Amino acid sequence: MAAIAFGMIGGGVMGEALLSRLIEQQVYAPSSVMVSDPMPERRQYLEAQYGIQVTDNNLEAATASEVLFLAIKPQVFGTVATQLKGEGSTKALVLSILAGTTLEQLEAGFPDRPVVRVMPNTPAAVGAGVSALSGGKLATVEHLAQARKILGTVGQVVEVPEHLMDAVTGLSGSGPGYVAIVIEALADGGVLSGLPRGVAMELAIQTVLGTATLIREKGMHPGQLKDLVTSPGGTTIAGVAKLESLGLRTALIEAVKAATDRSMELGK
Repeated sequence: MAAIAFGMIGGGVMGEALLSRLIEQQVYAPSSVMVSDPMPERRQYLEAQYGIQVTDNNLEAATASEVLFLAIKPQVFGTVATQLKGEGSTKALVLSILAGTTLEQLEAGFPDRPVVRVMPNTPAAVGAGVSALSGGKLATVEHLAQARKILGTVGQVVEVPEHLMDAVTGLSGSGPGYVAIVIEALADGGVLSGLPRGVAMELAIQTVLGTATLIREKGMHPGQLKDLVTSPGGTTIAGVAKLESLGLRTALIEAVKAATDRSMELGK
């Protein structure tokens, strides 16, 4: 068995998204990666797909010399932390994507270990995600750089104080759900106006994708782009007026706030 540099506990969707990019971009060789997962069929799939080592024993994955990545459900963190207490390399960085699990809780589970808490989002599966990270007491500048390199394989990375992690959850963590509803609603509007469903959906998806790309690449404020496409007495301003009258802006703001509040509740 080859030495393990990167160990992952939990081989679900988000874990696989990161794993696939780490290997594709040659951050880690497949032989130096081990994933622990309780499901036999999941282990078989990951081993066949990526050529990595797999196990159903969390202690084996915890022997990683560089990074131990936690991609489990928050509800089982206590059990896993107790199982791993005192095991593995004390120098290995612990990266956690457990929603609502604080740095204080993580550091209690992994004393004397550098810990970085992370909130990714689902577009990470196609390398278009955004992750926010916050370092624990023992996390050095080098540890944060290491975390950035790893998370950078699946998209953009920002660093925030831990007390803002719930707001990150409410915005970027939950945001793909809001955007998906917007895309679906735009397509429904197209169908209502006579477009075939497939055409309407393609137009809606590309419009959202293209708009976001334009704003990012041109460094524009969203309001600036909105003003550019709203001609006096034109179609766009008519649509914007209707959105404002129905409260779309307020609804999205309140959605982020509600998700932030729920994240805070889950962390208690």
